Amino acid sequence: MSAPASFESTPAKSVMPAWYPELLASVSRQIHSGRSRAVSAANREMLLSYWAIGKQLAERESAEGWGSKVVTRLSADIRSAFPEAKGFSPRNLRYMKSFAEAWPDFPMLQQSVATLPWGHNVILLDKLADQADRVWYADQALAEGWSRSVLAVQIETRLHERSGKAITNFKATMPPSDSDLAQQSFKDPYVFDFVAMSGKRDERDLENQLIRHVEKFLLELGQGFAFVGRQVRLTISSDEFFTDCSDSRIIRIAARAGP
Repeated sequence: MSAPASFESTPAKSVMPAWYPELLASVSRQIHSGRSRAVSAANREMLLSYWAIGKQLAERESAEGWGSKVVTRLSADIRSAFPEAKGFSPRNLRYMKSFAEAWPDFPMLQQSVATLPWGHNVILLDKLADQADRVWYADQALAEGWSRSVLAVQIETRLHERSGKAITNFKATMPPSDSDLAQQSFKDPYVFDFVAMSGKRDERDLENQLIRHVEKFLLELGQGFAFVGRQVRLTISSDEFFTDCSDSRIIRIAARAGP
């Protein structure tokens, strides 16, 4: 006879030990730090990939003198091969070429340019012609946590010419983990588009579609039905399972455990 399934409830915070808030804060810091490192690493790899693509485009143009039609064709073929990729428009490919030309030694570069998100680098390319100025603004953007819009305004108002004359409290009031730059990095569509260029539907996509259909079905049934949750945890004979669309065994177990 199958062991009964049980749904584990979340204990109330009031029954937790006195040291629990300290543990929660510590774990939260570790998760945030790990996420930041992961996003930073993904951004660095994306920039290296963009630089390599731009280098090839620059070399081909220099050697063979092709025009814009090649970039447009390349963009269409890349998007055909990777339908979900959004970072390979003709315009962005041209930025990659400019990026490689502006930083010929980028793979060895340890400066802030290699740390900033792609959108920030595009602004540096668009608004500044001098490499030293680009490095200066990149350093400031990283140190002060500027968003793209703030970086653009600082360049337009020529901050580097008036630097040192104004007193700010950015470093005291905007720690890197809470800055606009940090928040923007977590939302950068280029980074997450780059790491998801598999061309395949993953399990989460399938799950989301199934959940939408379940929601519509329950609404059609009317009152008396409830959607308990997704990825529900079941404890069966001391073993832990999560009901999801990837494991038919668990779905069958959950069905048998029902009324």
